[in-house]
Amino acid sequence: MRRLAANYTCSNGELVDALVAMATDRTRGWWEEYRGILPAAYFDLAELDHHATFRNDVAVNHLPGLLQTEAYARALFAYMNPEFPENELEHRVSHRLKRKVIIDGADTIPYETVIHESALRIRVAGRSAFRAQLNRVLELSEAEHITVRVVPFDLDDFPGAGSAMVYLGGPVPPLDTVIRDAPHGTAFIDSEAQLEHFRGLFRRVREASLDPKQSRDLIHQLAKEL
Repeated sequence: MRRLAANYTCSNGELVDALVAMATDRTRGWWEEYRGILPAAYFDLAELDHHATFRNDVAVNHLPGLLQTEAYARALFAYMNPEFPENELEHRVSHRLKRKVIIDGADTIPYETVIHESALRIRVAGRSAFRAQLNRVLELSEAEHITVRVVPFDLDDFPGAGSAMVYLGGPVPPLDTVIRDAPHGTAFIDSEAQLEHFRGLFRRVREASLDPKQSRDLIHQLAKEL
């Protein structure tokens, strides 16, 4: 790796060190049990989580995967992929739940999410299950390393409805990655120009959102209405 970096005249020592550390990492994480069972993109997602130093989400239609309860995730997967046999559905649900280790495990990372109010009102999995889901979001939002913000419906001049994304911070900024869902599948974005665009996009959406306390108050109010 260092020889390749020298050949390409890469003088960024921090980047080279980070690449060497990743190349020599022989960690066999929890995701290995899904090898041969789930598509390769699921391993990419889990490994990106594993190497991330922070994570920022923007959610518009559905709650972020890291905050989803089992009932919510199962209903979402079942609706979006009704042809899945039961065992494949269960594998996808359990994989999503295990990815939460980065915010709800022994070694957590800073996590900030901005959720549009629409995602907090779409009753995935039914009334009682969705109430439990909102209460789970409130519970997680109390953790020091987790920040939950809400963009309310009554916000004027907010054209950010298409801003849904996941931004994962790498060991150094050039190794950051943006994940976006697309009609053809999951898209991974890592060019510096695009990363800078999405950093700015997250800042703009964040600035438009309520502060954490106001956000919790709104989520609590929505849960009470169920």
